[in-house]
Amino acid sequence: MIVECIWEHNGSDSLIYAGNFPGAFTRGPNKEIALAKFEREIRSWTKWRNEGMDEEISGFAVKMIQEKSSDLRISDADSDVIFDTERNPLSWEEYEYLKTLALRSAACFQALYDSVPDPNITDLPERTTFYGKVPRTAKETYEHTKGVNAYYFGEIGVEADNSGSIYECRKRGFVVLERIPDFLNLPVFDGSYGEEWSLR
Repeated sequence: MIVECIWEHNGSDSLIYAGNFPGAFTRGPNKEIALAKFEREIRSWTKWRNEGMDEEISGFAVKMIQEKSSDLRISDADSDVIFDTERNPLSWEEYEYLKTLALRSAACFQALYDSVPDPNITDLPERTTFYGKVPRTAKETYEHTKGVNAYYFGEIGVEADNSGSIYECRKRGFVVLERIPDFLNLPVFDGSYGEEWSLR
């Protein structure tokens, strides 16, 4: 198995994304530490995708296909990389696969949040990052993650909102997106803060 990786870094801080395992990534104070976490991340991602069923991973190898030097706070998972492969239009099959992953992720996130007995408890110290205070409680984390729905969809020209559950607002965003003529061939957008965004 070859994992196609994109390495984004600022100094020694590193984020490494798996381009062919959408959503899988590791980070660390340097490239070597981030890479050392990668096989475990791919195993975990594969188990999640297969709804808890283990899939045999043999011949695991990492292939760096892209590198991006950034001025952002990589240690806090800030990112402005767009993968070269994300510039390509989508086929209907690819879109359906990625949409399924995005909605599954939202449903799993909701289930995890709903399982927390008291979502307002934390013993973490206050800390700020590039977007303000870092969420510390389960409720703050949930609200923050749900709260970027409209922003992410908006960066590719789709009017979305953050109301309801994380699953509901994400699903509504896809409904609005699919009303755009020829939406699978949307161009790469010049979004906020000088970042590029694409549907893929």
